[in-house]
Amino acid sequence: LVPEERAARLFALLRPLHDSARRMARCLCQSWADGDDLFQEAVLRALDRLDDLREEARFRPWFYAVLLSVHRARARRHFWRRFLPLPPHHGDAPRPADLGPDAEDVAGRAARVAQALARLPAAQREALVLFECEGFTLEEVAAAQEASLSAVKTRLMRGRARLREHYQGLLVAEEGALQPALATRETRNG
Repeated sequence: LVPEERAARLFALLRPLHDSARRMARCLCQSWADGDDLFQEAVLRALDRLDDLREEARFRPWFYAVLLSVHRARARRHFWRRFLPLPPHHGDAPRPADLGPDAEDVAGRAARVAQALARLPAAQREALVLFECEGFTLEEVAAAQEASLSAVKTRLMRGRARLREHYQGLLVAEEGALQPALATRETRNG
C-alpha cells in the first residue's frame, strides 16, 4: 500500500477503539501527557507495521499488542525515570470545578487509582488495565502480552494483591492521622 492508503486504512480500523486505547495508554503512564505520547507513538508504530496485520477482524488485539510493546520499549529506554516522582499533569483535562459538585471527588479517586497503578510493575499494570478496564478476556490479555495464560492469571492475582496492600496502607495511614485529632476533640469536650 502507498503511505496515504495505509494511513487511511489504519485510521478506519482505529476509529472504533481510539478512545479506549488512548485511555489505556494514559492508565499505563504517570500522566495524561505521557499517555498521549505513548498512544501517538503506538499509532506511528502500527502505521509502520500495518502490513503485518493479516486479518482486519483481529485489529483490536493486534493494536493493543503494539501499544504494550511501545510501552515496554519506553520503560526500558527510560528506566531511571521510575525513581523520580512526577507531578500529575492533566493537560487539557477539564478542571473538577467545571464538571459539577461530585467531580472533585471523582478526580481525587482517579488520581489515587493512577498513583496506585503507577506503583505496580509494568506487566501487572498492563494485565490489570486490559482485563479490568478494557474488558479483554484472559486469552486476549495473554496474546497481547505474549505470555501464557497462567502468567496472566499470576500477574492479575499479584497486581490485585499489591493494590489491596496499597489501599490498606492508605486506610491505616488515614486512621492514624485521625486518631490525634479525635483525641484532641475529646479532651476539649471532656
